[in-house]
Amino acid sequence: MIRIAINGCNGRMGQAISSMILSDSEGQYGCSIAYGIDVADTVSNPYPVFKTASMVPEDLNVDCIIDFSHFSVVRSIIEFAINRATPIVVATTGIKAEDKLFMKEAAAKIPLFYAANYSIGICVLKELARKASLLLGESFDIEIVEKHHNKKLDAPSGTALALADAVNSANDDKFEYIYDRHSRSAKRDKTEIGISSIRGGNIIGDHDVIFAGENEVIELSHKAMSRSVFANGAIRAAVFLADKPAGSYDMESMLR
Repeated sequence: MIRIAINGCNGRMGQAISSMILSDSEGQYGCSIAYGIDVADTVSNPYPVFKTASMVPEDLNVDCIIDFSHFSVVRSIIEFAINRATPIVVATTGIKAEDKLFMKEAAAKIPLFYAANYSIGICVLKELARKASLLLGESFDIEIVEKHHNKKLDAPSGTALALADAVNSANDDKFEYIYDRHSRSAKRDKTEIGISSIRGGNIIGDHDVIFAGENEVIELSHKAMSRSVFANGAIRAAVFLADKPAGSYDMESMLR
């Protein structure tokens, strides 16, 4: 049985992961929750919850940590994982560039799994978008539209940027990302990807990659109907990571 700790256990995603593991009566995942970490104490959990990682007893060890907290504390939980020599799945969104660099350095010491989105469907969408851009060439304009709930802090979403990166990497990184056109008075350039963000209601996460050509439009879409798709991916990532050597891992490496 793989023992897991959840950083941000009382948040929406932390509770989705908790519920999925605790209700796994058939042992689909083969894991249990050893403890959680969260400054909020508004939720009652059947496992110990510590306000900070520094309060976790030295002898309370786990096989993997899942982080679904806030981008401002990502570095500190990774440092905790390094000190405990524990694999970590980083599932927090809005991570800054300097923290991503720190994550790359940390992966030389511990197994570290990071993905902008833990949905298996999004992983497939990235590959479809990459292949479509190769087949269609410069004759189609590429736009990405992402929609999320009104409480999401970062924009554009990390998933939208990951989709753009997938397309860009297949085209020698020639595209420029354009986030705002209202202040521009110019024709659309062929070497740009427009990325638009919509925030409203309780939209869990919708992503569209649009290839617009002359007299035809191709749209690749993914809609998350429940947070369970992200929780499922994060749990599977933790189980996958638990016995791996130090290094960087992602959804593509897990699916392979």
